[in-house]
Amino acid sequence: MAEIFYDDDADLSIIQGKKVAIVGYGSQGHAHAQNLRDSGVEVVIALKDGSKSTAKAQEDGFEVKNVADAAEWADLIMILAPDQHQRSIFADSIKDKLTEGKTLAFAHGFNIRFGYIDAPEGVDVILVAPKAPGHTVRREYVAGRGIPDIIAVERDASGSAWDTALSYAKAIGGTRAGVIKTTFTEETETDLFGEQAVLCGGMSHLVQAGFETLTEAGYQPQIAYFEVLHELKLIVDLMWEGGIAKQRWSISDTAEYGDYVSGPRVISPDVKASMKAVLADIQSGAFAERFIADQDKGAPEFLELREKEQGHPIEATGKELRGLFAWKQQDSDYVEGSAAR
Repeated sequence: MAEIFYDDDADLSIIQGKKVAIVGYGSQGHAHAQNLRDSGVEVVIALKDGSKSTAKAQEDGFEVKNVADAAEWADLIMILAPDQHQRSIFADSIKDKLTEGKTLAFAHGFNIRFGYIDAPEGVDVILVAPKAPGHTVRREYVAGRGIPDIIAVERDASGSAWDTALSYAKAIGGTRAGVIKTTFTEETETDLFGEQAVLCGGMSHLVQAGFETLTEAGYQPQIAYFEVLHELKLIVDLMWEGGIAKQRWSISDTAEYGDYVSGPRVISPDVKASMKAVLADIQSGAFAERFIADQDKGAPEFLELREKEQGHPIEATGKELRGLFAWKQQDSDYVEGSAAR
């Protein structure tokens, strides 16, 4: 059974007694920094000299230091830069500033799990990962709620790293919802697998294949778009609210029966075998090596794949249709699916 922690399990004063540097001021960076500040924590933003994020951070009322100065100043350094940039930022500006007793923190375990970052001895290494985009983390905190976090400790040099991780999670609102204990390895491998096999890779290519199947059979692309992409949100929202069971309860009997008899024809044992191969590449480090090697060369494969996928016909169809809608799509526009009972 997973270990889950809430507000009463965390001591906010621990993180309030530390100086925190947030490296990066993007999606997660702005949310962590603002939530920490609202929780009474002393925060500075660590950015490269000349960063275009500097003006935004200063506009939001934060002091901005270069990364080396911030790392020297801080007791806890939370690295929220993109995975592919963390290694160089750490080597160039953070590693030499990590004196004994400091804490190095991450919101994703990629660089620790695959050995691209190795913290000096005597330094705590922790992970606090909200399971939502940064704007949602901030919005929920302001509303008095929170986003579930997962926390891990790779190195407990001080003997109190877990307490620090829980305190940090409380300061950004995580313990309001619940914080699950994990490991850097489990967080990294499951996160990458979820993205690649289901949430991003699996879902995107399933939608594209469905669109191609309908349009190649002669159906209008606009109708195909509605059936395989537009309505996807309705189904996902129902699953998010109450699991697959609620989604099946909410749709028509026809749709539910089709789920049972046709779903396994699409997601066949061959698909699961492919998923296992994807997981094996993640676990072995093969995916990480391919990604970092490509990034180090200027990301030619990444950029080529991005351009190719952006050229898929479903993108042009969707852009055209969304521009013709008489309303701006918002979550509040959709309560139940078109096939709801």
